[in-house]
Amino acid sequence: MTTTAIRPAAPPLGRPFRTLWTATAFSNIADGVGRTAVPLIATTLTSDPFVIAILGALAFVPWLVFGIPAGVIVDRFDRRRIMAVANTLRLGAAVWLGALVASGAISVWTLLIGTLAFGIGETLFENAVNAAVPAIVPRERFDSANGWLQASQVTIDNFIATPIGGLLFGLSIALPLWVGAIGYLVPIALALLLPSLAVSRQVDEQTDAAASMSVHGARPALRYLWQHHYLRAVVLFTSLVGALLSFAQAPTILYFLEVQHVTPAAIGFVTAGIGLGALVGSFVAAPLVRLLGRGPVLLFANVVVAVSLVAVGLAPDVVTAIASYAVMAFAVSVWNVPWGALRQHLIPAHLFGRALGIVRTVTWGVFPVATLLGGLVARSDLRLPFTIAGALTLIVALSASRLLVRGTPRAYAAADQANSSSAS
Repeated sequence: MTTTAIRPAAPPLGRPFRTLWTATAFSNIADGVGRTAVPLIATTLTSDPFVIAILGALAFVPWLVFGIPAGVIVDRFDRRRIMAVANTLRLGAAVWLGALVASGAISVWTLLIGTLAFGIGETLFENAVNAAVPAIVPRERFDSANGWLQASQVTIDNFIATPIGGLLFGLSIALPLWVGAIGYLVPIALALLLPSLAVSRQVDEQTDAAASMSVHGARPALRYLWQHHYLRAVVLFTSLVGALLSFAQAPTILYFLEVQHVTPAAIGFVTAGIGLGALVGSFVAAPLVRLLGRGPVLLFANVVVAVSLVAVGLAPDVVTAIASYAVMAFAVSVWNVPWGALRQHLIPAHLFGRALGIVRTVTWGVFPVATLLGGLVARSDLRLPFTIAGALTLIVALSASRLLVRGTPRAYAAADQANSSSAS
């Protein structure tokens, strides 16, 4: 008689992850409402797509300027407290902007300042959340944990917060900002309920306390990333594709308002339709990795992004535009989940905060320039950034096919072997 081997049940994600997930979910509610309100408020002050693009570009500037110091901070201090401080900063920015709108003193300049404050808070919070996952989740559940975090962000941003933000904006311009400010209170409390998440309290034995809080404290992580040929190449690839996505998405709000004739109050429901694709991608990414392998899934996601971007640019009506955008969002989620798990698998825990800060600085740091270029191109045609970005993304993805399909499993296997050796 033969018996069939029974695959052992996967370990649970655990209560600390559920607390982290809930804190992230409430933070996403506040983010989504504010993210809807700010560009809509901007459209009441200007109709210039380049100015709107500047607002979008500034959201990524903190990653360029503050990404590496934020990583050093995340590796040095208790990550739960960093999450609380980050959301306190964003709460203050929301209250300040809400007061300016209510008093009639809001301007493009104050919106830009507020966007920078939100971005600094996001830099700290997102870095701390990603660095916390390896500390509280078993290695074999990284894909699932990232999938749940991605699904939370997509679901709340697109199906709850953004539609609510649009409706609240229709009632009162300041109302979404006040609601968003209240939303930040819950994740501040929940973050403090997490277990201590300070993985590395001494950043580098060869630096003193003052140097460790500067960019110099990031040198070990920078050295690790530079010497890891696969990570170095994939970070470059991600930067190129991310820049093309930023270029394409610069005129998104005006594209739906002016080309597809969507009313401002309904813009949240447009993003809800787009979010459906991102949500599906979040849940199917981990099963796709198990079925097809991480490398083929990464390549597939980028090819789909390229095709769907062109489809958005050529869409004849709003239904086709939303459907094409939803497919693109699906593919982006399918990329984000395994890419996040891959970073957590390959980068040592004590370097993770600094390494992620460097990765985000390199990748997201180019987004502002790309967004501004997209805004300039959109002045001539709001459809053009989508078609240009789609064609270039396809070229970049096919050029990196060998890296993604063959290099990914090799890097993953090498990390497993190194972990086994260190454990023994």
